[in-house]
Amino acid sequence: MLDVPPEEFEALVAEGLDSLHDDMMERLDNVIFLVEDEPEDGSAILGSYEGFSLAEREAYGFGEEPDRIILFRNNLLAHCEDRETLVSEIRITLVHEIAHFYGISEERIHELGWG
Repeated sequence: MLDVPPEEFEALVAEGLDSLHDDMMERLDNVIFLVEDEPEDGSAILGSYEGFSLAEREAYGFGEEPDRIILFRNNLLAHCEDRETLVSEIRITLVHEIAHFYGISEERIHELGWG
């Protein structure tokens, strides 16, 4: 498994977010980005979106907990052979989970090559 300390990994996530197009980021409302070591269920997923997509936001009101986009550090490190691949996979995972925020289905995400 690739060895990247937590602080460095979080910096790579921040760089990944900075690399995304402004149009993708501008409508993100009440969304936080987190890094966790691994999913609670022990699965091999690289990231997760928890919340209400834009398509579901008609009932979304003031005071709601923020939606969460989570990247799973250990799974990403295990999935990547080198730092270059890690940087790419972080970006792909961010795009994939942000697409869920916009209400894009898993099937469509894969058709578009985003995951």
